[in-house]
Amino acid sequence: MGKRLKQQRRGKGSNAYRKPPNHFKADVNFRSRPIEGRAIGEVVEFIDDPGHSAPLMRVRYEDFSENILFAPEGIKIGDRIFEGNQAEVALGSILPLGSIPDGMLIYNIESRPGDGGKMARVAGGYATIKSHLENAVNVLLPSKKAIDLDPSCRAQIGAVAGGGLTSQPIMKAGKAHYIWHATNQKWPVNRGVKSNPVDHPFGGKQHHKGASSMVSRHAPPGSKVGHIAARRVGRRKSG
Repeated sequence: MGKRLKQQRRGKGSNAYRKPPNHFKADVNFRSRPIEGRAIGEVVEFIDDPGHSAPLMRVRYEDFSENILFAPEGIKIGDRIFEGNQAEVALGSILPLGSIPDGMLIYNIESRPGDGGKMARVAGGYATIKSHLENAVNVLLPSKKAIDLDPSCRAQIGAVAGGGLTSQPIMKAGKAHYIWHATNQKWPVNRGVKSNPVDHPFGGKQHHKGASSMVSRHAPPGSKVGHIAARRVGRRKSG
């Protein structure tokens, strides 16, 4: 009898693959309701959160409400940030994409208005405003893919701090284990052909699949790896 695949064991939600309890100090999102006009906030504290690759900053607004955001490269305690559709374009400020000039570096970008920020949030990450269209804003993402977004989607000005995070070599696998475990990410990722036959359908000594990787949509979960319900497989003929 075979074993569960690794992705099936992760889906079960056992302690080995569960996010460490109380490990994330804060959820980083914009305030739920967009600001009409302008709100002024001050950076009062930086937070080192093991659950995020980038440093966080605590921002206190004029009405004494607070929010935690990703810190941009170059900001310091005491600096002011602005939020709203009439806010100044300043480091760390939160503006709708329609109010940000072309060529500006941005991060923590909403994919849909009001979702709190989903893209370009990793340490050192940033996107670029390419152009403003009639009903959209064209944004160049860190992956070099350009997408059109709603002009009312919000983003922060600048690049995420901590860009040198990956410059230091890890040196040993034990350190890498704790780095990935802190953020509850899958590591290491082993190929199926390097596994034993009991662990994966592609496993065995041959180090190649050994059989077709096209699988029926109605196959049992333990066999559902490879090209699931693929229309075709193999190299396309040119011409």
